[in-house]
Amino acid sequence: MTSVTEPPVDKAIDIHTTAGKLEDLRRRTEETLHPVGEAAVEKVHQKGKLTARERILALLDEGSFVELDALAKHRSTNFGLGDKHPLGDGVVTGYGTIDGREVCLFSQDATVFGGSLGEVYGEKIVKVQELAIKTGRPLIGINDGAGARIQEGVVSLGLYSRIFRNNILASGVIPQISLIMGAAAGGHVYSPALTDFIIMVDQTSQMFITGPDVIKTVTGEEVTMEELGGAHTHEAKSGTVHYVASGEQDALDYVRDLLSYLPPNNYAEPPRFPAPPHPGAIEDNLTDEDLELDTLIPDSPNQPYDMHEVISRILDDDEFLEVQPGYAQNIVIGFGRIDGRPVGIVANQPTQFAGCLDINASEKAARFIRTCDAFNIPIIMLVDVPGFLPGTEQEYNGIIRRGAKLLYAYGEATVAKITVITRKAYGGAYCVMGSKDMGCDVNLAWPTAQIAVMGASGAVGFVYRSELKSAAANGEDVDALRLQLQQEYEDTLVNPYVAAERGYVDAVIPPSHTRGYIANSLRLLERKIVQTPPKKHGNIPL
Repeated sequence: MTSVTEPPVDKAIDIHTTAGKLEDLRRRTEETLHPVGEAAVEKVHQKGKLTARERILALLDEGSFVELDALAKHRSTNFGLGDKHPLGDGVVTGYGTIDGREVCLFSQDATVFGGSLGEVYGEKIVKVQELAIKTGRPLIGINDGAGARIQEGVVSLGLYSRIFRNNILASGVIPQISLIMGAAAGGHVYSPALTDFIIMVDQTSQMFITGPDVIKTVTGEEVTMEELGGAHTHEAKSGTVHYVASGEQDALDYVRDLLSYLPPNNYAEPPRFPAPPHPGAIEDNLTDEDLELDTLIPDSPNQPYDMHEVISRILDDDEFLEVQPGYAQNIVIGFGRIDGRPVGIVANQPTQFAGCLDINASEKAARFIRTCDAFNIPIIMLVDVPGFLPGTEQEYNGIIRRGAKLLYAYGEATVAKITVITRKAYGGAYCVMGSKDMGCDVNLAWPTAQIAVMGASGAVGFVYRSELKSAAANGEDVDALRLQLQQEYEDTLVNPYVAAERGYVDAVIPPSHTRGYIANSLRLLERKIVQTPPKKHGNIPL
């Protein structure tokens, strides 16, 4: 930030002297801190919020912020704007460090014209976007604005388009993180939607294209801002938000945690933490937590268990940064570390829909896999999936096309890919969830794994249809026969060893050895080389 020592001047500023010029700069710099006055700042604080500048200072390392274009002003004279020229034009931009790592960022100021985007405001964001791309730094956008500045007309829309285009150019090149700290409406919502992660604050942030008043006028619907675009709406219903924070500081803390798993750009590796050496074989380094995995899976294949119990036991220090925890809860995604290396976790959740894949889960996992692949983060699949969720609602809403997104994302990924089948892996869902022939590098299975076209109950109905029909006609005990045939089917096909015999599984391992096997696999795949056919781009089934 610009820093000027105040000179001991008691008389009026004479800008024709060096001392006067310095005093004039100090005054202008001071004005940038509160461009519309202290009263507006006090109103922000009364709402329990931080100002745009305070949010930046709370996020960055102390003293690291360097501001850009602090003295910029808008150029419009339309509809009374010529009488108001607040410094900064409603957005604070610059760069600094988070835990010593360099980032670029902008923070929108709702006290200046409601945070609306005008020409200079937009130019400042474009400038810091281009700086982030050029220097290979993550870009963080703190959003709190009311859409386009109507008084400036089409130039506002033109700057929106330039911002959106830069979001697209930066996609997969640098991590882009958006915080929604207030109401984001109209064009203000599309830039966050193009970024990698969106964080909202419970009860104080909203996102929507058109507000409640317009909706009531056009459709007759009555809805509150919170119902329409609040954090929990976008967490549980739309799936737009990746984390709902309890407050602004919680949101900023999540960004810090998130960045600790991400590289600065696509040319760099994710930050690794030092890991203690593990001399000897895997079985020589088992912990009590490792051994707990051996008794985690219930004897009954229909009894659920919480996949978080598996995740926490295979990650360093039980630390798991979950992403989108409130959306499509039948699949779990997030970041952790194994042997100091950042990894992305994609896991079926047996406590929700028995772990079935549906439209929302498929899209949630596909998006996360593509993010990991873009930023060189290995992908760990934990599989317990009985299939895709059946039903007309799923079919009519496009489960074929939208489920194929997960297939595409996984098959396209070139990072290290490791799969652990904990229990069920049936049918097409087996293929989708990191199967060997979809490009998985190391495929492991627990002895409890059940790998087959379908479960025993359904399979017996198909394979032994005539036998069951004949038994019923002869007055035999059909239920007993069905149970016998199911047991025979399970003993013959529903186990990991048939797949292991044919090379679809690289190893069947004790659950307690999972962490050690994954760590060894990550070391093996550290220098993985993949060559793909040259093309402009693929055509993912959007």
